[in-house]
Amino acid sequence: MSSSDAPAAAAPAPSQSSARRKRTFGVYIGRFEPPHAAHLLVMLEALQSVQKLIVVIGSARAARNPKNPFTAEERQEVITAMLLEAGIARARLLFVHVRDYYYNEALWLSEVQRGVQHFTRGSTDVALIGHVKDESSYYLRSFPAWEFIPSHVVSPLSATDVRRAYFEGHLDDVRGMVPPAVHAFLERFHATPEYAELRAEYDHLREYRAAWADAPFPPVFVTADAVVTRSGHVLLVRRGGMPGRGRLAMPGGFLEPAETLLDCAVRKTHEETGLGAGVDLRAAVRGNAVFDYPERSLRGRTVTHAFNFDLGIGQLPLLQGGSDAAEALWLPLGDAMAHPELFFEDHHAIIEHFLMRG
Repeated sequence: MSSSDAPAAAAPAPSQSSARRKRTFGVYIGRFEPPHAAHLLVMLEALQSVQKLIVVIGSARAARNPKNPFTAEERQEVITAMLLEAGIARARLLFVHVRDYYYNEALWLSEVQRGVQHFTRGSTDVALIGHVKDESSYYLRSFPAWEFIPSHVVSPLSATDVRRAYFEGHLDDVRGMVPPAVHAFLERFHATPEYAELRAEYDHLREYRAAWADAPFPPVFVTADAVVTRSGHVLLVRRGGMPGRGRLAMPGGFLEPAETLLDCAVRKTHEETGLGAGVDLRAAVRGNAVFDYPERSLRGRTVTHAFNFDLGIGQLPLLQGGSDAAEALWLPLGDAMAHPELFFEDHHAIIEHFLMRG
């Protein structure tokens, strides 16, 4: 449905629930990429039932891409602006930023709980705000200690619709989908180099997916990646092309028809980093795992098999860069783990997985 066809979200009528006493805290979880008109209506409805609204912003500290184009700080600022514009006092708004944990749901739940508890300080007068629309709303059942207050806002509008219009140059359509404060932010962002890079990546991904549109079945791509460690450092490449240009990544790539997964990981490591042939990666395998989160890649369904190679301690082998990487580098593990926003797709989570096991 195009934005011109999408009806505006309906504001809920006053109900008996609005006459009940206000809970101290309400929790509203979302990615808000970007916040749109229906998000605003849910928040305004929630603020009729709670004294303070804790907005949990997901996909924080992640690299920009066409699905997650805005930082958590930018989203917090624009959510604040749209609620101030609607007459809500700033003192009633609290914010929590939460990373994505594709392969460890418990860590995500823990981070949400810890962020909320920072503000509630032991209070049990907490309500979770939301609307159960499909399986993507599963998280609303994950916090049994909080009373659930269902939203009565009904709207077909989604942030996906807004991003599609935005990256396809339909700013006039976007105007009808978001509050004025959000549109003003999007207009400012439209003039930045970050938008230009995201627009180029959006176009690249659209063409990439279109090339497979006539396949008899939806394609499933298979890749192999390498987590290579040595003396407290991890071997990384900086991507030279789309998607994810400039982002840090594990060396790796698509499986060729006549090779094993391990062969693929070893081949791509040598090709992309210039790691000398004298380094015996096969002898250094310490583990492997499959990473198959369905939405891990915007290119389409991509399942990767990652291998952990531990080269022990000693001097770091020289690197020369390689085939399709802008550069290869040894990054201290502390720096790598501290900056998930520098990494392509879920590569930070994959590296983290092996380090947590060790």
